[in-house]
Amino acid sequence: MTAPVPAAGEKAATIPMRPEAEVDNARSPLIAGFIGSVFMMIGSLGVGWLAPVSELRRMPLFIWMRTEAIGVALSIILLAVGGMLLVRAWLRLGQRVRVWGLQARKATLQAVVVWGLPMMFTVPLFSRDVYAYIGQGRLMVEGFNPYENGISALSNYFQLGADKMWTEAPVPYGQLFLWIEQFVVWSTNVHPEASVMLFRLAALVGIVLCIIYVPKLADLHGVNPHRALWLTAANPLFLTNFIASVHNDALMIGLALAGLYYCATRRVVLGIVLVTLSISVKPITIVFLPFIGLLWAGKGASWPRKFLYWGLTAGLSVGLLFAMSRVNGFGFGWINGLSAPGSIWIWYAPIGLMGLVVASIANAFSLDGWGLAKWVYDAGKLLAVGIVAWQIFKGDHDRLMRRLTLAFAAIVLLAPMIQSWYVVWLIPLFAVTGIRDDWQVKALYFIVSFFMVYAISDQLEVFPYLQTEDLGLALALARNGAAIIALLFALYLIFLDPRTKQLFSKPDQPVTSRPVI
Repeated sequence: MTAPVPAAGEKAATIPMRPEAEVDNARSPLIAGFIGSVFMMIGSLGVGWLAPVSELRRMPLFIWMRTEAIGVALSIILLAVGGMLLVRAWLRLGQRVRVWGLQARKATLQAVVVWGLPMMFTVPLFSRDVYAYIGQGRLMVEGFNPYENGISALSNYFQLGADKMWTEAPVPYGQLFLWIEQFVVWSTNVHPEASVMLFRLAALVGIVLCIIYVPKLADLHGVNPHRALWLTAANPLFLTNFIASVHNDALMIGLALAGLYYCATRRVVLGIVLVTLSISVKPITIVFLPFIGLLWAGKGASWPRKFLYWGLTAGLSVGLLFAMSRVNGFGFGWINGLSAPGSIWIWYAPIGLMGLVVASIANAFSLDGWGLAKWVYDAGKLLAVGIVAWQIFKGDHDRLMRRLTLAFAAIVLLAPMIQSWYVVWLIPLFAVTGIRDDWQVKALYFIVSFFMVYAISDQLEVFPYLQTEDLGLALALARNGAAIIALLFALYLIFLDPRTKQLFSKPDQPVTSRPVI
């Protein structure tokens, strides 16, 4: 673009005009998010999850931050402030984008690297499932069948640092992740910190797959790929659950997204292989297979053709899973372990809350309240199955990926137990099929804020001997303190922050991004 510039005694000349920047000063939110991530890393030294056998427990810095009241209080403050700073940085990065183009993509990728790098070195936060992975890998190395034995079969298993619920629980993971667990434990000789780092590298593979295939899937749906990438990969829930918490869900969803892309672009066999590998990490993605069969059958397919391709899809996937299970003879034991992890219910899950209310009322009348609550939980599961079936058999072919997303969401949201990493399964699927700039994206902002506040206060490892008359820093008080700090920060973002409060309020301008989904 050029503009005329008159010069004395000369004809009008032209000089180039600087094009308007697509992103207005991304550096500021990038730095703020990096500071928040560093705060979380430092805070994790005091309240993150360490294995009892960890050598870090003997280092002076760790001793001070984990056993002294001032150190623990500082860790809680840094963790809470850092986590919410990360939320604000993500929101502000989105606000700085004028045009969702290549510069926005570059800023998003920079955010993933800059915000994620400190998390690679945190003590595991918000979950200690990674120590269960280590125990399960040790079961494999020592010749146990992890589908039949909990980690209590191991000598000194309590030194591994896994939650006690895993002591008798069989493994709910598929064959591929069992091999990863076995390799990690074998290669590190059960060293906890080295094992955590290798599991983080496995999660990083899933993150990279998400970064590659979220934009590709969004393009297929006429959705801006760069905005979808920001909604997914730079999202604080995505980064904290997949890097700081070291969940294997990163690899599961990354493989599933890659498989969906190849199925949608007529490379169906490769896609089925990748989705099957996802199932062999965590079997929940088995729900993708009926929708892949419909993709394979094609638009306008007759019912006989649909059933034919459902059979082909199931045959290929089950055949591959069977071949993998024959390598060490464990079979499909993960089916029995699917109910092992997690609590039965949680108060913020709609079905969990309904069960709690029913149980409380029934108990007040001397009835079997929790028995009735189980009926509520079973009703929620039955409703979820009904919604999945409806999405499989009803709906437009052009909305097939959205139908899959809604079916997957029903499984998550109608369960009595919802974990934050379950929500992260859904974010990329909704992002690639379209999250509008109205109540939909506002709902995402609230959900991210809520789960960050909850995660910050939910699982903290606080030194039990701090509970003395002089200090009074019991675990409950520590969690309440973290919750109050994070909640106050969230309320500031929603109601007071002059920059971010407009994101949570009704827009003055009409919505401009309404993708057809």
